[in-house]
Formats: sequence, C-alpha cells, structure tokens
Amino acid sequence: MNHKTLIGLALAALIAIVAALAIHRSNAPRSENTGESSTYLVPELRDHVNDVSKVVVTGAEGKTIATLARGANGWTVVEKNGYAVDTGKLRGFLLRLADARKLEEKTSNKDKYAMLGVDDVAAKDAKGMQVELDGLTQPVKLIVGIANERGGGTFVRRVGDDASWLVAGSLTVEKGAADWLSKDLVDIAATRVASVTMMHSDGKSVVLSKDAGTDANFKLADLPKGRDPAADYTLNGPASSLAGLRFDDVLPAKDAPADDKSTKAHFVLFDGLVIDITAWEKEGKDRAQFVASLDAVQADKGIAAAQAKAKAEFDASAAKPATPKDAKVVDEPIKPLAVSDPVKDRANRLAAVNKEVGDLNSRFDGWTYVLPTYKYAGLNETMEDLLKPLDAAKPVAAPSVAKKPAAPKKS
Repeated sequence: MNHKTLIGLALAALIAIVAALAIHRSNAPRSENTGESSTYLVPELRDHVNDVSKVVVTGAEGKTIATLARGANGWTVVEKNGYAVDTGKLRGFLLRLADARKLEEKTSNKDKYAMLGVDDVAAKDAKGMQVELDGLTQPVKLIVGIANERGGGTFVRRVGDDASWLVAGSLTVEKGAADWLSKDLVDIAATRVASVTMMHSDGKSVVLSKDAGTDANFKLADLPKGRDPAADYTLNGPASSLAGLRFDDVLPAKDAPADDKSTKAHFVLFDGLVIDITAWEKEGKDRAQFVASLDAVQADKGIAAAQAKAKAEFDASAAKPATPKDAKVVDEPIKPLAVSDPVKDRANRLAAVNKEVGDLNSRFDGWTYVLPTYKYAGLNETMEDLLKPLDAAKPVAAPSVAKKPAAPKKS
C-alpha cells in the first residue's frame, strides 16, 4: 500500500468520524445543545427552594386542591384551616422539581396535550395537576402530567409555553389537601402504658392494666363469672393504639363536635402522662378528640419505681469481688442522677412529662381527627371483644324446674 493510499484512507476515516459526531449531535435532545441552565425545567428554583413562600395545586375544572402557605407558624394547608404541612414531603417535591432536567422535547400541538396529561387544567377531564410557586423572582406555573411508562420520567409543560417536555424523575403531585398534612399524631409505646379504661355510651366499661412496666401482658379486670379472657395479644391490643398513631384527615373541633354515643378511652402511663380520647363514628368516618394531662399520684409512683430500679442496677454493678493487688484497677461505675441526687432527678422527670403534656396539647387543641379504622377499633373494645368465645359445642344447662307433686289418685 503506497503513501498516497494511506493518506486517502486516513482522510476518509476522519470524515466518517466527523459525520458521526454531527449526526449524534443533531439527534441529541435539544436541552443538551444549550447552556446548563436551559437543561433544567425550572432553573429559577435551583438554589432557591427556601425562597418559595406558597405552593398552589390546582386540578381538573380549575379547582384548587391545596394551598400550602408559609407563615409565622411555619407551613400550613389553607384548605385544612391552617393545619401543619408535612414539610418533609413538601421539601422533597420542591427538590425533585429543582433537579428535574429536560430529557426530550415533546408535542407542541394543543390537540395532543391530553395524551401526556399536560392540557389546561380548566378542562373537566384534565389528567394533570397545575403547580404554582410564589416567592421566586418570577412566579412559576407548570402542569405536571402523567408518568412516562416507557423509560421513566414525567411529562410536564410550563403554563404559557407551547412545548411540552419529558423530564427526568418522578414529579408525582399529591391530589388531595389531606395528603399534604403532617399526619404524625402521637407515638406512645405500649410498654409505657399502665392502664387503659374504655367507657362506652351504654355505661359499660372495660379496664386493662399492668402492675409494673416489666410485666409482659395486660390483665382484664372484672372478668365475668364463667368466662375466660382472650389471648394475650388481644388484651395487649388497646394499649398499642397510641403507638405510631397517624390520622387520615383533620377537622376543626368546633365544626365536628363529639356526639352522645362516644366512647371515652382513658390511658394512664407509668410516668404519670394521661391521654383522654373521645371517639365516635359519623358519616362512615372514625373520629376522635384528644386531651393530655398529668396524674400527679401516678407520676410519683412512676418516679419512685424508676429511681429504685436505677439504684438496684447501680448497686449490682458496684458490688464486685475485691480486686487483687497485682490486678489492673477498674474504674468505679458513675452514679446516675437518680442515685446521686434523687431530688434533682425527680424534678427533671416531672419537667419532661409536663413538657410532653404541653407539646401534645399544642397539637391536639381545637381539632377533631379522622383515624384509621384499625386504630379506632383498638379504642372501642367491649368486654365481649376481650373474652374467649363461648364454646358452642358445650350444651348449655337448662335451668332446673321443681317438679310438682303428683295428684292423688281418685278412689
């Protein structure tokens, strides 16, 4: 192969490489052909998530779904009478929106918007959700459409723009005002509960209790004669009602008062915290109101028990065999406050419970909560619910009837 042939082949290869690069560049998404800022769906949100002061979510027929507003008391849901927003959920959505990059430009044909869910939300059958952000240099409005089932991403169109886009990531928008609420209500482990009393509207009550926090199971009081209590897991159930309790919805208490068929559940904790619950069913929803308080007598008992336990544990750790002279000296165990200064320890424990009472009531006061059905059921147990079923196979003894003496025979 001569020198001219080699040069020709090299030039041909170079031309092929340049052509391939040009074709690749022309086929790349338009967002990759411009500056970095244009690759983001909402570039003005980058590094400015904390500047957002209001988020308005609008659905089909132009109906406002949720207005999330930041005020003196933090983020609240206007449509839920100013109840607190789940700020973790809100921030997560804003961060995903700030990071959303354009992957591919899609249709600019208004007649095809509906296929991607990016048509105007004024339409009766609009599939998308309009999201408006205030607080940035310029208000932002965009319509978040359906998820891309082929390859991931979400279809989105900024209001006022003709072009729609496939953007990276999931930008799912919550479609109900209640879905934006901070739903964590209370989280009290069953191990903290000393007793549960459920008083029903018919005047009948059920009491479950433990003698000590170390007891594994609750005992049922006033067991009916001839009946056996249900399995331990059934008796332990009501005390777990306050563990990880989240609500489904919330209403102002003044607009959703308790009725005369409510059940009253009274929880007393070993440390003296008391939770009183009024629970009832209305319009197919399980509702409840909560109040926290302090039982001073129970608090004293709880502190005494906790300090006695701390002292016993310290004494056990301190009681060890005499150390041989040639052995390495072991540090003495540090006295816990319950041992070194019981008065201060008691004050600290009381202060902690009183703070918990205040924190809970700041959340409870003025609200009626809609609870999950399974949590409501745990607050509404009857005596029959907590007993073993009667054995249907056992014949029930008929009441004895005294026989009448036979009539004397006529002679």
